[in-house]
Amino acid sequence: MCEERGATLASMQSYTIGQAARLLGVSPDTARRWADAGKMSTRRDEGGRRLIDGQDLAAFSVELARTGGGEEGTSYTSVRNAFPGIVTAVKLGDVAAQVEIQAGPHRLVSLLTREAVEELGLEVGMEATARVKSTNVHIDRV
Repeated sequence: MCEERGATLASMQSYTIGQAARLLGVSPDTARRWADAGKMSTRRDEGGRRLIDGQDLAAFSVELARTGGGEEGTSYTSVRNAFPGIVTAVKLGDVAAQVEIQAGPHRLVSLLTREAVEELGLEVGMEATARVKSTNVHIDRV
C-alpha cells in the first residue's frame, strides 16, 4: 500500500523570490519576471515581501524542468555532488519510501526507508538537498 504525503497548511513552507530563484537555478530578476507575468503565484507577507508557497514552487519547478523554461546560457553544476532543490513528491509504502527532488533542471529520485522520511519530516514543497554518491542518492533536510 502506498500513500502520497503533502504539506499541511499550518506547516507549509514559503520561499522568497531570491530563495525560489536559487532553487530553480535562475536569477532573482528572472523569478520576479515570472511572478510579474503570472507564471508563478505569489502572495505578500506583512512586510510586503513576495512569497511563493512551497507546493506551488514544487509544481512550478516540475513544469519548468519539463518544458526547459530556464534562462538561456545558465549552466547548472553541482558542488561535490550536492543538488539543493525542492521536494516535489513523497510516496510512502509500508517499509520503503520514494522522494523526488527538483534541483534546477535535475529531477532526483531517492529510495529510502519510510522511517527516514518520517524522521526528516520530508513533505512536498520543503527545501532539501540530494547528495549523490555513485548510484545512491541521500537526502539532507535544510
